[in-house]
Formats: sequence, structure tokens, C-alpha cells
Amino acid sequence: MVKLKLHDQLVKIDEGELVGYSAEGHEYIHQKGSPGWRNSDTEMFPIIGPTNEANFRVTTPKGAAVQDQHGLLREMAYQLVSRTETKAIFRKQYVSGTPIKNSKYPSKSTEEYLSWPYNFEFTKSFEISENGLRIQFKITAEEGMPFMLGYHPAFKLTSERASIKTDERTIALQEVLDVGSRALPVMDCNSLTLVDVGELIIKTEGFGNFMLWTEVPNMLCIEPITFYPYAVSQKKLHSGFQPVNRSENIFSVIIQPNI
Repeated sequence: MVKLKLHDQLVKIDEGELVGYSAEGHEYIHQKGSPGWRNSDTEMFPIIGPTNEANFRVTTPKGAAVQDQHGLLREMAYQLVSRTETKAIFRKQYVSGTPIKNSKYPSKSTEEYLSWPYNFEFTKSFEISENGLRIQFKITAEEGMPFMLGYHPAFKLTSERASIKTDERTIALQEVLDVGSRALPVMDCNSLTLVDVGELIIKTEGFGNFMLWTEVPNMLCIEPITFYPYAVSQKKLHSGFQPVNRSENIFSVIIQPNI
């Protein structure tokens, strides 16, 4: 367990997974073992969304890639690169064509192994400052590699009247519950606020959209995404790819308490 601390802010990271973020003694992150989801955060890469209706295949310029829901990155282990009192950096590295064991097989998938036809390096860093917690993702790959990126953190809810505010509207928690497993899209949006006990501002750089998901009233996943996968059929999921357009692509999420 890696712990970062600055004044009254405390961050807990378990093998690259954000399992705790508290400020002034209030915990904002969904705790494992609580109803809702078995994790507290994960990434969706190099695809977002399910693939079962497309025979677990996604089209790329180098041919079809075997991918299960939300991609193969989550099946790989992070390595700790460095840490200080306020910052920690983790990394995953993948070699083109390497088979990755699929944890969904055989109960939820017909594919025992997943693969991707490109090399990549994926770096995830956490840093706390006076302005809150910044989580940054750096993708290093050959120019032109197609990808989608989504970040999937789960936030703990304590109020029965929790809601999400954007510049355009206020979304009641019940609206998210009503959508179910598809997740509620919030498009063309770089910042929103979770209104629960106090307010939690979530700002993003590079993503451009969010989707909101939960099936229980005590937890809410607020997910920055580059593409909303349910906008197309699974066989056309590749239409949501964007290319690596330089040696490094950087995306950020800033979580800022406003108590």
C-alpha cells in the first residue's frame, strides 16, 4: 500500500488502484466490500465498452484485435516506478501480440486470452497538492496506434439526495440508476461537480466527455472518456478510436474537494 499525504489530504493506492482519498477526514472513494462494485478505480484502454456482440473482436489498421469489455489494460499489473510524500508513479508495458489472460473467461467470455497488435507503455501518476488530487495518464506508443481511454473511479455516496452538476444541468442520482448498465453519457464536458456531503469538483484534460454509472445508491462511478461506446454498434466500435499523434499522449483528472 502506497500512502500520500499533504496536510489533511490522504491518498491510498493499492498496486496502482486508488482505494482511498480523504480530506478533512471525509472519505470520497468507494470502499471495496461495499455494495455496488468490487473495485474502486480502473482504466478502460485501448477500448471502452463491451465486445461480446462482435465476437470479442475490434477492428484496427493491423487487423482484428481480441478484446473483452473495456480492453486488456485492466488485466495487467502495475509496477511502482517512483514515489515521494505527495506523488507516486506506476507503469504498465505491453509488447505487441502478447497473450494476456482474461479474467472473465470462462464464466463471462469465450476468449481465454486477449491481445493487441501494438506495443505501448501506460503510465499512471497520482499527485496531491493544495488544489486536490491530480491523476495523470501518459500513453507512449508508435504514431498512429488507435486507442480509446476511459478512467473509471467510483465515489462513495452518503446523502440520499446526491446529484451531479454540469454547466448545463443538474443530474439526479435516480437518472443514473434508471439508465442501468449502459451508463449515462455527459458529452462535450470537461468539468462537473458531485454534490453529496459538500461538493467534489472533477476536472479533466484531454478526455472531453463523461459517462455516469451505478446500480446502487451508495456509490457513483464518474468516468472521463474519450468516446461513448454505446453510440455505435459493437461491430463499429473502432469508429471511436483516435490515433496516437505524437510519441506521448497525456490525459489528466483533477479531483478537488470543495467542502
